[in-house]
Amino acid sequence: MTPIGHREQLAAFRAAIGQGRMHHAWLLAGPQGVGKAMFAQAAAARYLAEGTDRPPAGPGLDVAEDHPTAKLIAAGSHPDYRQLARLPRDKTGDLARNITIDQVRGLQPFFSVTPSMSARRTVIIDAIDDLERPAANALLKNLEEPPADTLFLLVSHSPGRLLPTIRSRCRLLRFGALDDGDMGVALRRLLPGASDTEIAALVASGGGAPGRALRFAGLDISAIDSALLNLARDGDPSNAQRMALAKALALKAAQPRYEIFLERLPAFIAAQAKAREGAALARAIELWEKARRLAETAVRLSLDPQTTVFELATLVAALAPGADRAKA
Repeated sequence: MTPIGHREQLAAFRAAIGQGRMHHAWLLAGPQGVGKAMFAQAAAARYLAEGTDRPPAGPGLDVAEDHPTAKLIAAGSHPDYRQLARLPRDKTGDLARNITIDQVRGLQPFFSVTPSMSARRTVIIDAIDDLERPAANALLKNLEEPPADTLFLLVSHSPGRLLPTIRSRCRLLRFGALDDGDMGVALRRLLPGASDTEIAALVASGGGAPGRALRFAGLDISAIDSALLNLARDGDPSNAQRMALAKALALKAAQPRYEIFLERLPAFIAAQAKAREGAALARAIELWEKARRLAETAVRLSLDPQTTVFELATLVAALAPGADRAKA
């Protein structure tokens, strides 16, 4: 499945395939959630499929679902494909903090044999930022002396933190945020049952990153956004809107919405600040700083959710024209 957006990146990879001069390692760098991993998976599948006796036709990175390459990758049993990521812990099921050196060393038997189904093999590491230092050093040896017919696709959210020696051995492919049109297409593909209202709210909240927007799916963020807009416009002189929002988000069942509220509210104030100037801008920045500090500590310090929501909503209400500054 060809990724949505990222047309320049797609063209660069397709050109490398067509010219027969594929660099052995590509660093796919950019913000988290914009589709780098999806691009890597599609690129790996297409590259492997083109090395078989049934190369796919057509442009892009599409590989038909009934193609043997696609079927084996989907089943997790393609002999020429490996993907490294953080593993779940045995006791808790939470993801491990790092990709370990044992995982990287586990690739060596894979490299010691020739590709079997394709004339090529691929390794995806998602994300290379997660490699512990010994694992990064072990991988570097493979990048310095790459196994024959092997393509590395390294996903990175923070390329500046990588070893310079790793970066220097990769072709860099930068990814940016999607525009609203591509965001809508991506989210409709990922959430086929979502309403137009939810898709619009997710596009507005995702910041050009479908992966980030998916975290908000099913949480009725459009209602939160509407409440914040009303507060910023009207100021809530009777406290009724803030009390209703605080009570709704303080319920135990509303914990995911409460956490999203904590994340989104400072960003909402920041967006409001962009449309202001002079004293109004300075005031909005002051409110943003207060909101950021409170939102960042609320969960860590186990602050009362109802009180926290009311206090944060009060900062938004202070954005309203003529709002009493003393209330914030």
